[in-house]
Amino acid sequence: MPNDPQWGRKDNEGPPDLEETLRKLQQKLAELLGLRRRGVPPPPSPSGGAARSGGPGVSGGIAILILVIVAVWLASGFYIVDEGKRGVVLRLGKYLETTMPGPRWHVPYPVEGVEVVDVSRVRQVEVGYRGNPKNKQPAEALMLTDDENIVDVQFAIQYTIKSPEDYLFNNKNPDDNVLQAAETSIREVVGKSKMDFVLNQGRSEVAFGVKKLMQGILDRYRTGINVTTVNLLAVQAPEQVQAAFEDVVRAGQDRERFKNEGQAYANDVVPKARGVSARLLQEADGYRASVVSTAQGDASRFRQILAEYEKAPAITRERMYLDTMQQILAATSKVLVEPHTGQNLLYLPIDRLLRQSSAQPDVASATPEPSIRVSPTPESSSIPGPADIATRRDSLRSRDRDSR
Repeated sequence: MPNDPQWGRKDNEGPPDLEETLRKLQQKLAELLGLRRRGVPPPPSPSGGAARSGGPGVSGGIAILILVIVAVWLASGFYIVDEGKRGVVLRLGKYLETTMPGPRWHVPYPVEGVEVVDVSRVRQVEVGYRGNPKNKQPAEALMLTDDENIVDVQFAIQYTIKSPEDYLFNNKNPDDNVLQAAETSIREVVGKSKMDFVLNQGRSEVAFGVKKLMQGILDRYRTGINVTTVNLLAVQAPEQVQAAFEDVVRAGQDRERFKNEGQAYANDVVPKARGVSARLLQEADGYRASVVSTAQGDASRFRQILAEYEKAPAITRERMYLDTMQQILAATSKVLVEPHTGQNLLYLPIDRLLRQSSAQPDVASATPEPSIRVSPTPESSSIPGPADIATRRDSLRSRDRDSR
C-alpha cells in the first residue's frame, strides 16, 4: 500500500495533474477550431505512455497554441476609419498609403502601423491673445503700420487638414507653424497699409490678404494645412493713446455726418434751383418769341399802312386818327362838354347812356333814367343839333392840327 501513489490521500486533495489539465485544454481548443470535424484524432489519454512521455499529443497542442497566437496577431491588423477621417499606413516607419473611411486591414505591428487623422475638424490658433481677448499678448498684438503708427491687432485663424501625410511627416508642431505663419502674414499686410485703412474701412481687405499670404507660406512648406477663416476680433490703437484715437474717430464720424447732411441739402436745393432756372429760361424764350412776333407784326402792319399812305395821305391820316381815338375812347369814360356856346354847361355821360341802353333794351316799356343834367336856367333845355355837333367836331380837329 505504501507504493500506491493514491495511498494516504483523500479525494480532490493534492496538486492537480498537469497532463490532465493540458489534455482538457487541447480538447477545448480542438472543439473551437473544429479539428474533430477535420479528422484530427483527439489527444491521447493520460494513461497512455506516449502522452506521459511528451510524444505527439504535446507537440499537437503547442502547434494549436501557435496557430491561435498567429490568428490573434493577424486579427489585430483590422481597423475602422470613421467618416471625416483618413488612415495613414506606415510600413516599417515609411509612408505606404492613405486609406479612406470604412473597415480596413494592414499587416499588424511591428511590420505596419496606422495613424488616423481627423481631416474634418476645424482647428483654431489665436494671435494677440489667449482664450479671452482681455488676456492680451503684446508681443504678438502690437504692429507697425506704413505711416509709422502702432496698432493693436487680435485675430483668430481657423484651419483644417487637406493632406494627412504632409501634416504628419512635415509638421513637428502644426499649431506653432500656423501661429508663426499668421504673425508673419499680418505684420506684412499691416506694414504695407495706413493706420486709418486698418482701423476703419480696410478690415475685410486685411483679413483677405492675411489668409492669402498665410496659405502661400504653408503650401510652400508642404504642411498639408488649409486656412479656412481669418477673423479680425479687434483692431485698435494701443491702450496708452486709446482716448486720443477715439476723439479722432468721433471727429471723423462727425465729418462724415456733416458731409451727408450737406449732400442731402444739396440734393434738395439743386433740383429746385434747376427747375426754377428751366422755368425762367422757358419764360424768357416765350417772351422773346412774343416780342419778336409782335415786332414783326407791327413792322408788317406799318409797311402796309405806309403803302396805303403813299396812295392817299389825307384819307389814311384821317383813318389813323379815327382808329386811334376809337382805341383811346373805348377804354375811358366819355363826357361831352360844349364850352363855346353861351348856354349853360351841357354834360352828357355817354358811357352811362350806353350801359343803360344795353341793360334796358325795351325803351318803350321802361322808363328811362334822366341822363342829361342841365343847369336850372331857361336855356338849359336846348340840345345841340347835328349841325352843331359837326361844327364842333371840325373845330376839335383844327385845334388838334394846330397843336401838332
